[in-house]
Amino acid sequence: MLNQRALAYLCEVQRRGSLRGAAIYLHVDVSAVSRLIKRLEDELDVVLLERHSGGVKLTEAGQLLAEHHRAQRDADGAAVSRLRALTRLDAGEVRIAVGEGFIADLINAPLETFMTAYPGIDIEVVMAGVNEAMALIKDRGVDLALLYAPPMDPLLRCHVETRQPLDLIVPRHHPLIGAGAPLSLHAIADWPLALMDNPFGMRQMVNQVAHQERLHLKARLHTNSVAVLKNFVRSGIGVTFMPELSVAEEIEHGDIAVVPLAHRVLSGARAQIVSREDRELSVAALACLDHLRSGMRFFKADAPRLMGQHANR
Repeated sequence: MLNQRALAYLCEVQRRGSLRGAAIYLHVDVSAVSRLIKRLEDELDVVLLERHSGGVKLTEAGQLLAEHHRAQRDADGAAVSRLRALTRLDAGEVRIAVGEGFIADLINAPLETFMTAYPGIDIEVVMAGVNEAMALIKDRGVDLALLYAPPMDPLLRCHVETRQPLDLIVPRHHPLIGAGAPLSLHAIADWPLALMDNPFGMRQMVNQVAHQERLHLKARLHTNSVAVLKNFVRSGIGVTFMPELSVAEEIEHGDIAVVPLAHRVLSGARAQIVSREDRELSVAALACLDHLRSGMRFFKADAPRLMGQHANR
C-alpha cells in the first residue's frame, strides 16, 4: 500500500519545484518532506527526485506516482460526490478556468442561478488565457475550462461547442461598417489596432491568419485585458478583434459595431467547455456544467449574427 501522505508531499514538490517550497505550503519541516519521500524511494527501490541548481524535479518514476495520486484523489472525490448525491447535492466545490471574454456572460445569469440552486457548493473562478486554461485542466488545477479557439488536444474532452466567429470590433459610425462583404485583414491594416497578448486564443488566431496572408499587423496597443480592448474601441481610438457576444452589451447600447471578417479560420472559431479526458467529474462539477451549457449565451447556440443569418434564409 503506497503511503498517501508521501505521495501528497511528492505532488507538492512537483508543483513548487523544491522541497522547501513544498514544506512551506504544507506547514511542515523540510526534513519531514525529505524523510517521507526517501522512505517511499526505499520501499519501491526507485529514485523519485533529481536535484539540480534551481531545486528539484521529479524523475519519470516520480511523475508516474504523482499522476497516479492525483487521479486517485479525483476518483475518490467523485465517489464521495456521488454518495452525497444519493441524498441531495448540498456540498462540494467546482473550479473553473475562464477567459475574460466569457465573464460577462458567466456572471449575468448562470453563475447566480447555480449558486442559488446549490448554496452548499463553492465556486472558484480562475481568469486564464487559452494556454493557461488548458494547462490548468491537464494539471488538474481546475475541473472545467471555458475556452475560445483552442487548439486540438487529445487530453481534453469537449462537452459543448458552438461557433463564435472572431469579428472586427469598431466604434459606432466607423467607415468600415459600410464595407459590405466580409473584410480581409489587409482592409484593416491602416487603422489603429489593439491586440490581446500572445497567450490568448483571439491573438493566436489573428497571428495565424496574418501569417497565411503574409501581412504584418502593427498594433498600437497590446494588452491582456478584454476591458481595455473594449474601451479602446468605444473611445473611438481604433479597432480590435473579439467575438460578438463578448461585446453584446456595448452593441445593444450602440457604442460598438461588429464587422464580419472573411477568413474561414476567423469565421469558424469555436467556444468550448472542456475537462480533462481521463478525469471523472464530480456530481457538483456535472451540475455546474449543465448550468453553463443551458444558461450561457456562448454555449446555448451559435453567435447571434449567425442565428440571424439562418433565420433570414
